Parts: sequence; C-alpha cells; structure tokens
Amino acid sequence: MFLGWFKKTSNLTPRQILGARGEKAAAKYLRRRGYKILLTNFRSGKAEVDIVARHKDWLVFVEVKTRETEQFGAPSEAVDHDKQRNLSKGALDYLRMLGNPRIHFRFDIVEVIIADGSRKPDDIRLIQNAFDLSEPFIY
Repeated sequence: MFLGWFKKTSNLTPRQILGARGEKAAAKYLRRRGYKILLTNFRSGKAEVDIVARHKDWLVFVEVKTRETEQFGAPSEAVDHDKQRNLSKGALDYLRMLGNPRIHFRFDIVEVIIADGSRKPDDIRLIQNAFDLSEPFIY
C-alpha cells in the first residue's frame, strides 16, 4: 500500500504532498462530525472543489487550507475573493451536473496545521458557512 501511495505522489511537490495530507485529514475530521463525503478533488475546467459532502440537509463545498505554521496568518485567510469565485464556479458546475436540484448548499473551510515532520495534524478547525456564493454568480 505504501508503495502505491509513493508512486502516486512521487511527481508531487512537497507543497502538494502537504496539501494532500491536509485534505485526507480534513475528510476524516468531517466524517467524525457527521459529514458524508461524496467526492474529493472535483474539477471542472479551471475550477476545483477539494471536498463535496452532505451535512444534514446541506450540500457542502469544502475548501481545505493546510499550512505548517500560522506565522503568516490563519490558513483561511488564503481564501480570498478570487478563490471564492473559483469555488463558486466549481460548485455551480457540480450542481449543473446534478441537473440544478433545489437544494441548500454552503461553503465551508477546513484549516489544517501540520508542523514539519509531524505525522498527525497539530490542529484542525472548521469554519461553516465561511462565505456566500461569489458575485456575479446566482443560483
């Protein structure tokens, strides 16, 4: 199993490996809090959503931000207007793929801190309903 993971990640940069570890930890964290993970790394054109999940009656589009430290601020601060717009586009593409159902949806952010050399995350924080659908998009 480790060998398969190594082959899969051998072309990734250290930053991409850190991000993948954070996404895996975030998915596990969300499952423990009652989220059902539907899809990871949904891509549509240039848009990407890290995790698509169900939480109670909500469809949730989750952005995971992983850092080794908070020296330069909280990981969620990296989810700026451009990133929110990209996530909004990805979410709308996903909803279009489902036939535009009448469903409640929201955007959550999971912050993951994994210090260099740590096997497990030092901290994981969930920000529910972190932002609204970015303008000019409507649903």
